[in-house]
Amino acid sequence: MREYKQLLLANKAWAAELLEEKTDFFQRQTLGQKPDFLWIGCSDSRVTPEQMTMTPPGGMFLHRNIGNLVHDDDLNLLSVVQYAVDVLGVRHVILCGHHGCGGVRATLEGGTAGPLDQWLGNARDVLHRHREEIDAQPDQEAKINRLVEVNVMEQLRHLARLDTVQKAFAAGRELWLHGWVYDIRDGHIKTLLEIDASTDLDSLERPDKVLI
Repeated sequence: MREYKQLLLANKAWAAELLEEKTDFFQRQTLGQKPDFLWIGCSDSRVTPEQMTMTPPGGMFLHRNIGNLVHDDDLNLLSVVQYAVDVLGVRHVILCGHHGCGGVRATLEGGTAGPLDQWLGNARDVLHRHREEIDAQPDQEAKINRLVEVNVMEQLRHLARLDTVQKAFAAGRELWLHGWVYDIRDGHIKTLLEIDASTDLDSLERPDKVLI
């Protein structure tokens, strides 16, 4: 059987299973969404936010890109954040990196070209700011994973400075930004840092190592 047909069969089985559990499941889905969470993560096919957090459909608004990066000129991400915070009213924004990230590896090792190389310019800036610590790691895997961690910190700080987030903080909205990493080796999500309206963004300390 062709692989794409298997996806269609799996979809039918999934829909049937949900209807067995709750006959009005899809009817309720048409009424709209009210998630508490916005997830900004990597496009890596091994990192499945809803599955690894057991979040049901409608519980999480999603945005994914290579390296879980926050670009000032990325209208896709900026509009997702604006819609999630201003329209959906999410209270938690999670930015999640992961062990052995291919985008982070490419940032460290080079060899990219074209749009991907341009996209990773943001991550190369992070590498430049933390080069001394990255170079001090004992081996290549440790260097990649430490860059994954400090990249989450830098991207979360960047996220916190977006106009949408700053306006929400200024208005006294309940909003927390969370920096996490997912360890593919054991399936566990590990927390790095949290930002709220009271956080001094200029004084953020580097997170402890969790990808050990």
